[in-house]
Amino acid sequence: MKRFVILLLVFVIVGAASAAAWLYAGVRRPYRGYTADEQFVDIRPGTGTRAIGDRLVEAGVIRDRLTFRIALLMSGDRATRLKAGEYRFAEAATPGDVIGKLARGEVYVVPLTFPEGLTIAEMAKIVESKGFGSAAAFIEASRDASLVRDLDPAAHDLEGYLFPETYPLSRHADARAIVRLMTDAFARALSPDLRATARARGLSVRQLVTLASIVEKETAKPEERPLVASVYENRLRIGMPLQCDPTVIFALEQAGRYHGNLHHDDLFFDSPYNTYRYPGLPPGPIAAPGRASLEAVLHPADSTYLYFVSRNDGSHEFATSFDEHNRNVQKYQVEYFRAGGPGRGAKTGRGAQ
Repeated sequence: MKRFVILLLVFVIVGAASAAAWLYAGVRRPYRGYTADEQFVDIRPGTGTRAIGDRLVEAGVIRDRLTFRIALLMSGDRATRLKAGEYRFAEAATPGDVIGKLARGEVYVVPLTFPEGLTIAEMAKIVESKGFGSAAAFIEASRDASLVRDLDPAAHDLEGYLFPETYPLSRHADARAIVRLMTDAFARALSPDLRATARARGLSVRQLVTLASIVEKETAKPEERPLVASVYENRLRIGMPLQCDPTVIFALEQAGRYHGNLHHDDLFFDSPYNTYRYPGLPPGPIAAPGRASLEAVLHPADSTYLYFVSRNDGSHEFATSFDEHNRNVQKYQVEYFRAGGPGRGAKTGRGAQ
């Protein structure tokens, strides 16, 4: 009997050790129980660890609930730091790796990038192309001017107030969520210091953003933004029309009449956004300016320039007098294209006459 008990005890110990070794190996062994190329697991805020384990097992990311519980015990304090969010799995992973991913909060996001200088309509096309809903839904969400009411009480839509940058988004983000993220980003970019500087210069937020949107559309060169801003500041100061081509293009786009080229007759199009016909700033922003263009308006170059013309390489030639400007136009536009330059320049000088 004594021998039997000893043998039974040895059997139990060996069995327990084998089971422990098997379980330990299971915790350390990568597992992939789903057949699709990728598997998404959405962990809602407030979900407990047991429910998280169930979700991972159901998705085929972890083999079974016991393996998950043992991995949790082995993970130490990480077990208490599992974060909500949607997670993507595409490769076999150990339970420890899975728990580590959730503890670090490595949620799956899709980057959505909006370059500076886009209109709402152009942004809407990007949103649709990236699978975040229709362009029409984004345009509709962008009519909610209440999102910037504290910044611009006169806003009737969010043109100019959707901040251009890259946003890491959930796959399920909709137009309203994206628009809110963008207006929040704009409010952060327009820091209290910038707002104070605008007030000191006699600019409302709407005037600041409107002028910054014009600067954004006129040049993509960082070093030129303060110079372009100075041209328009100088014109506004002496009551000279801005005569800015991008404002005419915006007016034509709003009317569905712009087809890619600006013609001389378009400069007579009747719209309050046409700065050839109406002096001063247009009624509102014509695009989304980046922070650099906002800064340029608040800190323009100290210049006497009133004109500029494209050099056909992305840069511009600036001038103080109309005679000097006409010489620049002759050199960089008339002679350039007469010599066979590739197409018309981005601006012919009309926007600075």
